[in-house]
Amino acid sequence: MTFEGWKARARKLKQEVYALYLASKDRRVPWHARLAAIVVVAYAFSPIDLIPDPIPVLGYLDDLILIPLGIALVIKLIPAEVLRDCREKASLTMKARKPKNWVAGGIIILIWIGLFVLTVRYLASFFIAP
Repeated sequence: MTFEGWKARARKLKQEVYALYLASKDRRVPWHARLAAIVVVAYAFSPIDLIPDPIPVLGYLDDLILIPLGIALVIKLIPAEVLRDCREKASLTMKARKPKNWVAGGIIILIWIGLFVLTVRYLASFFIAP
């Protein structure tokens, strides 16, 4: 597969995740499917992975296997009509502009800042005598 083919697959995956995000907000979707969609979308967009990316080969295993499996599971839980509507909305949104979710972005930034502060405090405890 060419590099362009991989880029097209990645765009399709992003669009599918965004469609699941839209479905998670749709009242026609059962609560358990909405919960599963929220978990998959949050994991897909989270900078924190179960297996850190720097670990050779295994680092990308979750991105290549877990996220598509999660998407497949949630797709089976969402009614076909709702999924079709959400995919259409996602496609139109992705073509027009990239979707923005400032709340989710802010939460991710706060997590990174918190981790940075905890790391600095932990390291400072070794170098600064009490």
